Amino acid sequence: MIKVLLADDHTIVRRGLKQILESDPDIGVVFEASDGDQAIEFVRDNPVDVVVMDITMPGRNGLEALKDVKRFKPWLPVIILSMHSQDQYAVRVIKAGAAGYITKESAPNELISAIKKAFQGGKYINADVAELLAKHIEGNVGDEPHKILSDREYQVFILIAQGKSLTEIASELNLSVKTISTYRARITEKTALSTNYSISHYCVQHGLN
Repeated sequence: MIKVLLADDHTIVRRGLKQILESDPDIGVVFEASDGDQAIEFVRDNPVDVVVMDITMPGRNGLEALKDVKRFKPWLPVIILSMHSQDQYAVRVIKAGAAGYITKESAPNELISAIKKAFQGGKYINADVAELLAKHIEGNVGDEPHKILSDREYQVFILIAQGKSLTEIASELNLSVKTISTYRARITEKTALSTNYSISHYCVQHGLN
């Protein structure tokens, strides 16, 4: 039995994912976490074979939680599940040590295969993600401004591009508006994109929308 931890802040999503996974007799969900902190706490003290974690959660997001898990259990495979397109986060999470990146749209078809591949020590890389990784290795996108943003700055960057206000972003990420404003200032400094329109336009041009 492959023991899986599910981390997603939406109860309905976790319930649906659990139903998908437990349709396979080789997989069992041993814990459901509603945020990154709960996931990390459980993983520290309990046996888990594979972690499936949403990237967008309040407080510590999936990418931050992934890095924490890999620090104290580097052998534990973590699959990142996301509503965002692969262009937005796939390369970042694979570089951070994820065993795979799957969009929620494709989860019903790919998640069981991804878990079994990760459990066997491999990485689940579909064709689209493989192409993104190849481009990154070749250096075709290495000098683009959004590549130098920190993970949290990049998350705020994408939310701004989606048309969300600083207040809305603060609420979604469970951070203060002042903190989001600080991230916004750093984004402008690093990318030279000073308006929300310029950020949105940049993301459209680079396929990050």
